[in-house]
Parts: sequence; structure tokens; C-alpha cells
Amino acid sequence: MSLFKAASTVSLLTLASRVTGLVRDVLMTSVFGVSALTDAFHVAFRIPNLFRRVFGEGAFSQAFVPVLAAHRTEQGDAAARSLVDHVATLLSWALVLLCMAGVLGAPLLVWAMASGLQDKGGAFDAAVVMTRWMFPYIGFMSLVALAGGVLNTWKKFAVPAASPVLLNLAMIASLVLGAPLFARWGIEPIYALCAGVMLGGVLQLAIQLPALRRVGMLPRIGLGWRALRSAWHHAPTRKVMRLMLPALLGVSVAQISLLINTQIASHLAAGSVTWITSADRLMEFPTALLGVALGVVLMPQLASARAAKDEQRYSAMLDWGLRLVLLLALPCAVALLLFSAPLVAVLFHNGAFTGTDVQRTTLALANYGVGLVGIVAIKVLAPGYYAKHDMKTPMLIAVGVLILTQLLNLLLVPQLQHAALTLTIGIGAMVNALWLLVGLIRRGSYKPLPGWGRFVLQVLAASALMGALLWWGNQAVDWVALREARLLRVGFLAGFIGAAALLYFGALMALGLRLRTLFKR
Repeated sequence: MSLFKAASTVSLLTLASRVTGLVRDVLMTSVFGVSALTDAFHVAFRIPNLFRRVFGEGAFSQAFVPVLAAHRTEQGDAAARSLVDHVATLLSWALVLLCMAGVLGAPLLVWAMASGLQDKGGAFDAAVVMTRWMFPYIGFMSLVALAGGVLNTWKKFAVPAASPVLLNLAMIASLVLGAPLFARWGIEPIYALCAGVMLGGVLQLAIQLPALRRVGMLPRIGLGWRALRSAWHHAPTRKVMRLMLPALLGVSVAQISLLINTQIASHLAAGSVTWITSADRLMEFPTALLGVALGVVLMPQLASARAAKDEQRYSAMLDWGLRLVLLLALPCAVALLLFSAPLVAVLFHNGAFTGTDVQRTTLALANYGVGLVGIVAIKVLAPGYYAKHDMKTPMLIAVGVLILTQLLNLLLVPQLQHAALTLTIGIGAMVNALWLLVGLIRRGSYKPLPGWGRFVLQVLAASALMGALLWWGNQAVDWVALREARLLRVGFLAGFIGAAALLYFGALMALGLRLRTLFKR
């Protein structure tokens, strides 16, 4: 399977995940609106997600996938199977202890994440209860990350990319079926979402198991002390653990920034956490479709090229990934900057979500456009370090960016309120991506292929034309006033987005860019 075909597969399945996730969020805002209680849910859901991103999909995947890919290339499938068994054993024991600690320490976690909820009625206590309900979700998702790492190394990308759809479907079912049932039982309906989250975690893990069995890599988890000791002393597993420490620090820095921003938002106007979360959902469309897909596909391939000492292939894959980032992320960034209001109004302005909520969410979303190219590029650049088992450099860069973003928060939050928090994330991402890029070029890991100057000018020119159309579309229609004319508003949105896409790619072809050649590279 070619890299572009693999990335396209992951992107399409990720699109399904994001669409169902958007349906979930639209339903949630329509049913529950924006309030201190929705802030409490988002905080509670963010806590296990934070640990998942740090421990499971973050540090663990960054350390495990390169070692597994290199181990398989160098020693074969039997040795890779042994590594998977030992890592799964250690991971399972660690997750049991972590989940127990999270349930017991929920009040402290909520206070650390959003102490401002204490001043908003019973929101703090509700967040504690919901955190306890959902914290075991991290256990399921970390095992899903293990399974996904194995399947991606075996170039089986479909199941890991499709599994998040199950979480969204479970949460949609909890909104449609569970919330009315909870209300009938005298339980606050928003708690039904917690049950949906847990069901989604179980389903995501369950769907991985047949796929692992088909490739002969279903882990055998040791439950006894002897198995745990054997895993602890297994040399390749210890290598994964050694690499996890700097990776853990690096990923933790990014999540600490998120934690600080959530803490700041909890002390701003009620609804600030929800406005930012709604903007996050839309920003994650291009981030996941482009950055996550490319990162998932490139990581094992870069590690394999590194193990085979094929530096030319290694550099060429990075070059291909970065060109796709610029080609597809830049027009998305322009759209967020100039067309955020129509996106937010059409997708969220329903039910209890008010015109004021549209305005506040639009500000947060537009500011993400400043750094979207950087956010996506990091997903391609960071694997360039991880594949060579260099976890330290991205970690040090992340620390520097964390300091920068919080200094910017001190300056901008008093003036821009919640919107400053997304702006500083965007600026920090651009700095982070540039820093990673310069490092790869200086060490000789990445040597840009010819033609970048012409390519950049072509993309900039086409993006400018597309941006002019979207700016006019934002001004020509009163998107908030069309709330009751839902079909008309959806039709306008689809028309402008379709016309913008045609204009962008038509302009690229008119300027001489051969898209087919780039995609086949």
C-alpha cells in the first residue's frame, strides 16, 4: 500500500470519526446548551483524555511504535510477538494501578484542572462524580493505543482509525436514549454521557482484538508475579520504558499547557470551557484528517527506514509529508480565519446554543487558524525525531513553547478573555513546528528536495483566491439570523465550501502544480 493510499484510508475513517463526533457535540449543545454543568462535564471528560494522551497515545505510542517497527525489521515477527506480550503485561498492571489512583484522587484532579468550578454552584461536585465514572476509560484507551501501534506497524490502518467512531456512537446513544431514561429515574441527565463514554471505551478495545488475532499478534498478558518480572527484565521492553521517560515529559508539557488553559478558562465567564471545547471540535477536523493520518502512517515507515539505514528514503518521506501539510493545511487555516462564523452558526446554533455562544465560539475558532499549519506540521515533524529514538529534543522544545504560551497568556487573556487561550496555542504551535524543522535540517535528517520555492508560491496564491471568496461569503449572509431557515443555511454553507475547494484546486492546476505527481510520490 502506498503512503498516500494509506494516509487516505486513515483520513477517510478519521473523517467518519469526526463527523460522528460533530453530531455528538451538536446534539449535546442542543440538549444541554452552555452552562456551568456542561463545563463540569467537559472538565471531567478532559481529565481521563489528558492521561490517555500523555500515557497511552502519547508517550507510550511514541516509544513503542519505533522500537516495535525496528525490532520487527531487524529480528522478525517472532521477536516482535515476544515484545508485544511483555509490553502488554507491564502496561496492563500499570493501568490497573493508575485507574485506582484516578478514581480515589478525583477531587484533587478536578481542583487542579478547574478550581474555578467551586464558585459555580454544584459544578465542582458534579465534575468529581463524572471524573470517577469516566476515569477507567483511560485503561481501555491505552490498550487500544497498544493494539493500534501493532496494527499500524503491520500496515493494517483501517481498524485503529475506525474505532473512535464507536465512542461517538455510544455517546450519541447515551444522549438520545440514556438522558431521557436518567431523567425518568431522577438522575441528572448529563450523567448519561459518562455511561456512554465507558461503553465507547469497551467497544473500541473489543473491535481491535479480532484484527490482532488475524495478524497473529493478540497479546498474551501475564497475570502472575513471574510474568511481570519476566516482562520487567526483557531488554527490548526496557528500551521502550527508557524511551518513554523523555517522551512522557515531552507530551506532559503539552498537556500541562492544556491544563493551565482549562484552569484559566474556569475562572472566566461561565461557558468559557464549553466555547473553547466547541472550537476544539472544529479545529480537530483538519488536524486529525491531515496531521494524525500522516503521523500514524509515517511513524512505522520512518522507523523501518531508520533501522534499514536508508537515509534517502527517510528524508524523502518527511519531504512528502511536509508538502502535503502545506498543500492541505494552509487553505484550512485560511478558512478558520475568515469563515469561522458560518461554520459555528450552522453546526452549533441550534436548541439551547445562543447567538452569543456563536460569537464567543467563533472568536476561539478563528484564533486557531493562526497556528493550524503548525499544529498539523508537528504531527509530521515529531515522528522524524521519534523514529530515531530521540525523545529528548522534542521534549526540550515543548518546554520552551510552554513557557512562551503562558507568557503570552499573561499578556493577552485580560484583553481577549477565552479567545486568547486558543490564540496562544496557535502561536506556540507555529514556533514548535519551526523549531522542529530547523533541528531536522541542521542534523541532516531532512534534506528538502528541489522545487519548494515554486510550490510555496503556488499554494499561497491559490489560498489567497480562496480566502477572498470565503471572506465575501462571511459578509454576504447573516448566518445567525438564518437560524430558523436551517436547510437554506446548510445549503449556503455547502455551496461556499464546495466553491472554495473548486477554486483552490483549480487555481493550483492553472498555476502548473501537478497534484497527481505529488500524491503518487
